[in-house]
Amino acid sequence: MKYIIVGAVAGGASSAARLRRMDEHAEIVIFERGAYISYANCGLPYYIGNVISDRNKLFVQTATAFNSRFNIDVIVRTEVTSIDTANKTVSARNLLTNDEYTESYDKLILSPGAEPMRPPLPGINSEGIFTLRNVADTDYIKGYIDEKGAKSAVVIGAGFIGLEMAENLHGLGLGVTVIEMGGQVLAPVDVPLASILQQHIRAQGVDLLLQTKVEGFEKVDDRLRVLLAGGDIVETDLVILSIGVRPDSKLAVNAGLKTGRTGAIVVNEYLQTSNPDVYAVGDAIEFVNPITGQTMPTYLAGPANKQGRICADNVVLGNKQRYKGAINTAIVKVFEMTAGTTGMASKHLAAAGIEHIVSTTHSGSHAGYYPGARQMTIQIAFAKDSGKLLGAQVVGFDGVDKRLDVMAHIVQTGGNIHDLMEFEHAYAPPYSSAKDPVNMAGFVADNIMQERLRIFYWNEVAELPGDAYLLDVRNPDEFHDGAINGAVNIPVNEIRSALSDLPRDRDIFIYCEAGLRGYLAQRILLQNGFNRVRNLSGGYRLWTACNNEKEIISQTNKKQAVS
Repeated sequence: MKYIIVGAVAGGASSAARLRRMDEHAEIVIFERGAYISYANCGLPYYIGNVISDRNKLFVQTATAFNSRFNIDVIVRTEVTSIDTANKTVSARNLLTNDEYTESYDKLILSPGAEPMRPPLPGINSEGIFTLRNVADTDYIKGYIDEKGAKSAVVIGAGFIGLEMAENLHGLGLGVTVIEMGGQVLAPVDVPLASILQQHIRAQGVDLLLQTKVEGFEKVDDRLRVLLAGGDIVETDLVILSIGVRPDSKLAVNAGLKTGRTGAIVVNEYLQTSNPDVYAVGDAIEFVNPITGQTMPTYLAGPANKQGRICADNVVLGNKQRYKGAINTAIVKVFEMTAGTTGMASKHLAAAGIEHIVSTTHSGSHAGYYPGARQMTIQIAFAKDSGKLLGAQVVGFDGVDKRLDVMAHIVQTGGNIHDLMEFEHAYAPPYSSAKDPVNMAGFVADNIMQERLRIFYWNEVAELPGDAYLLDVRNPDEFHDGAINGAVNIPVNEIRSALSDLPRDRDIFIYCEAGLRGYLAQRILLQNGFNRVRNLSGGYRLWTACNNEKEIISQTNKKQAVS
């Protein structure tokens, strides 16, 4: 048997290595148009920022080492230009010599990846404007910073890579401006948790411009001018374009393989394309999302590596192992904070027409009496009827990753909020509390499901009924330091003695700092005949973060309108 793999790095290299382990006698050929076959592309921003100082640490395998260990013919700097599925051949061109030739195959695996988006804006091809996708890009950026003695940078796009680049450029001592056309950073998460992260980014001295559109670039001497809608200009030494990627499916399209609604290669549950002898993995494929039932790509290294292994088994053994899809679990370090998401955000569930409930909780990263505990915020989305967990987001400082991994497992296995409640964790004061933040998220969700807790959300505060009674149950010093306009302050410990002062014929909306004291006050009122009572999910802390960010965006928009 002869297997050809187009594209290396995560999915392709994983497929090749697994093919060899499954079939010692097959002929295996990898074509890679770049110079490297297996490298840590997720580590590239950290090499630029000198967090990873040794460039060689980026390379998982060299072509020579891969060939020696797996007896695989690795052909780098060679691009596959076409596929003839009828005759089962591929045509390839050596990018150094321009020599072209043809190779036959019995089974073909496509792993072409994705390509950075580079919109046709005026001046976008000016020197000093970069995308980051591979080692060559990294070398260009790093060399340019050193050669020009760069002092400032603009990052366009506030997704995962954009924020990693902002942090690492800032760490090199550059003044950094992040420009994002959307209304928040990290599009896969919801506004509340993005708002918390945005406040942290601004606190580092990064200029974060949201709802800001770039219209072009100008090169003036050695400086770049970033032209914004409304006439504003940001001058900088270099620009990083991080506005997203799209599946590199041109080869598949030209070969007559089926592509889907996102333009990616359609695969079945065995990672097989519309041609039975051609399989595909990685960033260039789309498959059914297990939560929404809609097809989508996933631009993540973890799923690509797993797909490579499954695909190789199916190629060698026949279609035996099903790929169940990805739930888009992702995490990012942003300065001192960490943000992660799994499953579907509330806004995406709403867009897909999936009814759900959202709950936000704040908890310590470990026991409060043990030094160093930091607050983390968890937002979950779950089905109204069954409590099935549909998505989770976590923002905090310590322990975000392990909580996110627990949530991801529960989402992936179709678990519900009771699985959060009953999750048994390893507990000692330096690592957690007796009731872990995961448990607490489950407890609050269960209270909502059982209608022991009735909630309202930060974005509903401005639209409360005119006769609503807004009750702040924090301590007086907290209230005087800042409160929601129109609120009456009655600390939770005084609620029982103040029952006669509260209206029974009006809606009462309660809030505290994080949600717990508001819940306690609500339970007291509900059991004393007050039936129209709700508690602010996420508390004053979340409301403040969201409204502060909303006000900053509003002022930015007003400034642009005046300009």
